[in-house]
Amino acid sequence: MELEKNYNAKDTENKWYNYWQENGLFAPKEDRSQKPFTIVIPPPNVTGILHMGHVLNNTLQDVAIRYHRMKGRPTLWIPGTDHAGIATQNRVEKDLKKEGKSRYDIGREALVKRIWDWKKEKGSLIIEQLKQLGCSCDWSRERFTMDKELSHAVKKVFIHLYEKDLIYKGKYIINWCPRCETALANDEVEYTDQKGKLWHIKYPFEDGSGYIVIATTRPETMLGDVAVAVNPSDQRHKEYIGKNVILPVMNKPIPIIADDYVDKEFGTGCVKITPAHDPNDFEVGIRHDLKQLLVMDQNGKINENGPAHLQGLDRFEARKKIIEQLTEENLLEKVEDHDNSVGHCYRCDTVIEPYLSDQWFVRMKPLSHRAIKVVEDGEVRFVPERWTKVYMHWMNNIRDWCISRQIWWGHRIPAYYCSNCQGVQVAMDTPAECPVCHCKEFSQDEDVLDTWFSSWLWPFSTLGWPQKTADLEYFLPTSVLITGYDIIYLWVARMIMATLEFENKIPFDTVFLNGLVRDKQGRKMSKQLGNSPDPIDIIDKYGADALRFSMIFNTPKGQDSYYSDEIVEIGRNFCNKIWNAFRFIVMNIENIDGLPGNLHFDLADKWIYARLNQVTKEVDEHYKNLRFNDATQELMHFIWDEYCSWYVEMAKEKFYNEKDSEILLTTKYVLLDVMQQAMRLLHPVMPFISEEIFQLIKQIFPIEDQACIIATFPVIQPEMIDNQVLSTMAVLQETITVIRNLRKQINISPALNVDIHIKLANDTQHQLFLEYDGYVKKLAKVGKITMGVDLEKPASSIVAVAGDIQIYLPLQGLIDIEAEKTKLEKQKDKLEAELKVIHGKLSNDNFINNAKPEVIAKEKEKEEEVATKLNTVLYVIESLG
Repeated sequence: MELEKNYNAKDTENKWYNYWQENGLFAPKEDRSQKPFTIVIPPPNVTGILHMGHVLNNTLQDVAIRYHRMKGRPTLWIPGTDHAGIATQNRVEKDLKKEGKSRYDIGREALVKRIWDWKKEKGSLIIEQLKQLGCSCDWSRERFTMDKELSHAVKKVFIHLYEKDLIYKGKYIINWCPRCETALANDEVEYTDQKGKLWHIKYPFEDGSGYIVIATTRPETMLGDVAVAVNPSDQRHKEYIGKNVILPVMNKPIPIIADDYVDKEFGTGCVKITPAHDPNDFEVGIRHDLKQLLVMDQNGKINENGPAHLQGLDRFEARKKIIEQLTEENLLEKVEDHDNSVGHCYRCDTVIEPYLSDQWFVRMKPLSHRAIKVVEDGEVRFVPERWTKVYMHWMNNIRDWCISRQIWWGHRIPAYYCSNCQGVQVAMDTPAECPVCHCKEFSQDEDVLDTWFSSWLWPFSTLGWPQKTADLEYFLPTSVLITGYDIIYLWVARMIMATLEFENKIPFDTVFLNGLVRDKQGRKMSKQLGNSPDPIDIIDKYGADALRFSMIFNTPKGQDSYYSDEIVEIGRNFCNKIWNAFRFIVMNIENIDGLPGNLHFDLADKWIYARLNQVTKEVDEHYKNLRFNDATQELMHFIWDEYCSWYVEMAKEKFYNEKDSEILLTTKYVLLDVMQQAMRLLHPVMPFISEEIFQLIKQIFPIEDQACIIATFPVIQPEMIDNQVLSTMAVLQETITVIRNLRKQINISPALNVDIHIKLANDTQHQLFLEYDGYVKKLAKVGKITMGVDLEKPASSIVAVAGDIQIYLPLQGLIDIEAEKTKLEKQKDKLEAELKVIHGKLSNDNFINNAKPEVIAKEKEKEEEVATKLNTVLYVIESLG
């Protein structure tokens, strides 16, 4: 067996991913008598490219899928992409702009065709990148939210909800993006705190008797003011109720009204009412039957309802002109700095404009009741559990969902208007005839549905709904949804509502919400900050296994992840450690023919099997309970620290010194058996290197499974966990470690054998060391061991403790004691001087008050490190007498 000196991640990953696909190993096995394990992928946008958030989320999903596949359950991971209405149309419109055209120049049909062409050419990029990451989805079931079948499902749902009066059309204040020219749902608006201004404007009384002052953060909307409101209980302004004021800039009278909505404590206690440009003012306007006056068009420019000199100006340019005019007319009393939470479009970051518009809505309250109950009853649980409160708060305060979007790419609303009487019919296709006037001509609603309207059907539409398919019956409810906590409202809650409404089932029983991926400074990764690396570059450099392992290893369950290149090196180094250990094994067993007829286990063999079974139990529990970070910590400790650093080292001694062929055959067997079982345990997180080594072992070791991906997950053998063996090995390991540390303290050459004295606590320990002192001698490079319960400390020796055992290393003859003392005294003086400087810094108020926290922390770390070194030097000086 020829193995490359260095592990070749790229070739290995390509080879095994192709093998898995070609052999259909991602598809669920056909055994419908068993309960399946199913995940639906959070569909990435068709415009998307892989980012670090995708890496974390999809690795978590793949770990769960691979684990349950190995546990023997029919396992299905349904992949797909989202048509991403606004984002995709924006992408194609940018290309159009380069041609000097807009969507209106080419028309709806041509634009939609262009987007489909773009999707066919470039829309599969993120799918190919997920394959590079190692995602074991059943690609034969890949779905797209605008597939014919899914589009059919969308229409069915719309009609069903409309007929139940749960979908309606109305004029409401919505979030409007002037850049994308479309409405946005509340959950699609991202708020950021910004430094703004609060302008205090004088509104003169119509009778000339004075003025009142209005405070506003959006003076451009005053053009649409139709009233001023005060709180009826506010004694300062009670006498003004019923009077008129002159609206500045517009120069027209508007009334002063009374409404409890007004907060007496904010600003002056007088509020401008603009029903067409503020959601709260809209409600006030309804109560007082006020006119709804739109003063901006869909591009955020002042329309014909504004004064002539401002018409056509952008809203923020108009703001400047209005402030200038108010200043000139002495109507601006003062301007204050004001911290404001400003809503931005989640797609293009444009400031959102509250805007009065005809839109389609879903009544969410009636749908929310059962979705609340299934969580209260524990049918659906959130992991981590703290997200349950967040979910319940949102559901208990749920508002109607604006589902219409003023774009052309997406599911067009299946509402048809009679050309004669304008009556509306909601139907799967264009109606044949108007039931009121019998007209046969109709026009379809121009708007499309919010992208999330198709996504909330994902758990069942991907399984064939509304057809009663065998897959729908078998795989729904799915098992676990693994997604980011940032879409708990946009997607998770809505899927629960929709699946209960249309299938009378929960969509999944567990929602595992992973955190965000941040840079090492704690900032959210973004293109704007330039702190978001390309995962494909990382995979090309380190390998997918290294990236997957590192992300899971460094991300506690449900917490945010902090990425840096140093973190990926953990996974890369682990891959190399595994490969090098396996290479060493292969090189040393090639001359040991066959496998043993009977196994002859020694202490080391029994110990590694005991630990393997303990680890199998722990890792199985971790995977089952979504504690993937804990699983990686456990596996790294076992494979690196115990198997490679201890057992392989013990085996090495046998290879070099043992003559008994049965012992050598047993050692070969144990090395290969424990390695292949460890690869099974590791496979869900590091699928490629585990498959490579599993397949190589299979050539020389009896394994029936076709491949690691579908191999049986290791089953614990309780009888192999021998506590006496574990405690004996623990004593020996601690003793060996202590002797190695003593050697390091005085820089004894690794090639030199030393004599040691061991003072034992009891006769049981004495017997243990008599039986197993060979391990100590071989692994700690010890020549003669003197031991006993009543042992005295030898002259000129250094001592260390392993539990209740004292270990002495005599130095006479090993080193020049006087020369060593002189060297150590110099080292002591240097360390004391260094410590004095550090203490001076840390006791200096000027340094503490002005230095960055990370600089202070680093200085404290240095203080601890130097103090530890000094204590060690002082101890050795004392030991030397």
